[in-house]
Amino acid sequence: MYTDSHCHLNFPELFQQLPQIRIAMEEARVTRALCICTQMEEFENVHRLATSYDNFWATVGVHPDNEGIHEPTHDELVARAALPRVVAIGETGLDYYQMDERKGGRTLADMEWQRERFRTHIRAARTTQLPLVIHTRSASEDTLAILKEEGECGDLQSAGGVFHCFTESAAVARAALDLGFYISLSGILTFKTAHELREVAKFVPDDRLLIETDSPYLAPVPFRGKTNSPAYVPYVAQLLAELRGATPDVVGLLTSQNFDALFKKVLN
Repeated sequence: MYTDSHCHLNFPELFQQLPQIRIAMEEARVTRALCICTQMEEFENVHRLATSYDNFWATVGVHPDNEGIHEPTHDELVARAALPRVVAIGETGLDYYQMDERKGGRTLADMEWQRERFRTHIRAARTTQLPLVIHTRSASEDTLAILKEEGECGDLQSAGGVFHCFTESAAVARAALDLGFYISLSGILTFKTAHELREVAKFVPDDRLLIETDSPYLAPVPFRGKTNSPAYVPYVAQLLAELRGATPDVVGLLTSQNFDALFKKVLN
């Protein structure tokens, strides 16, 4: 019924409790989850989850904010993307949150390594025709600009993908939709301060909507502050249903169908 389109089950706080988490998922009617890779060093563990369980899938990529780790080449990403049950490239994108030129911190020029890494991922996605899992934080203008520069415009040659854990403005949401991307909403939607995000949640088209936990982070209300789990994704669906005048089951079915449409390799 429900699909968690973005989680980190290989992280220790979840992996150590995997049997209990799988039971909780079944009880919550969360039937599938996409396990996200954030660095090449962890890919083997992420991929092992996907090949060990028939309701898990994997991605390959390096999170934009990870430093001091192996930098992936285009060919490395393409080779791992060809493995069974790997359905997307990412998590990739840009994260300028720690950049603060006014306080003598990093400048925009200092973040060129992130932009080059992002371009490598986009090119690998276009080569493999697998979708991108996009992370963008305090960097939406550059994120959208680089996608366009690399040819991502929603045509048949585009890889497409999803802006995961969306927290940006309505204008950014519309721009991402115009480029053919999906919008994924997390437990942040349930936070009291998420007024603008709830407005975004109302206008995203039915066929471009996904839900996720980003667990172990960002547990939804009433579990905020605790370790998140894929079993909590129905709480995102519940609030989303209220905002859109639907039922949680309808949202669960709709977003699961969208998961299949975006991650087409799931159906192979």
